[in-house]
Amino acid sequence: MAFTLPDLPYAHDALASLGMSKETLEYHHDLHHKAYVDNGNKLIAGTEWEGKSLEDIVRGTYQAGAVAQNGIFNNASQHWNHNQFWEMMGPGGKAMPGELERAITESFGSVQKFKDDFAAAGAGQFGSGWCWLVKDKDGSLKVTK
Repeated sequence: MAFTLPDLPYAHDALASLGMSKETLEYHHDLHHKAYVDNGNKLIAGTEWEGKSLEDIVRGTYQAGAVAQNGIFNNASQHWNHNQFWEMMGPGGKAMPGELERAITESFGSVQKFKDDFAAAGAGQFGSGWCWLVKDKDGSLKVTK
């Protein structure tokens, strides 16, 4: 399945009150994210990954320490990250679901501690700064990058 650039779920200027200008979103979505889509499509063309879902490609090409498929993994995972990024943000903000807030407080001690840990992980990540809140096998939450 070829990668496609999704439309933003809001106008390019919808996040200006949050500090993301129209120009920032035009660049980040229309050029930066699109580059991952275009490069990913070129890299999977004619490979075993052509026709696979984005999630299957990310899972299948991730091999810690391996470099053979890093280009495919990097472009596919950045495309997936950006897809999530656009959906998670929005004008007006959203309240944190109570179940998530309870789980964060249980795992980190407080929502503020989670926010601090999350911001530090992103700031300490080389390149894009991507980090994620994930549910570990034991059910606890952790920040990973």
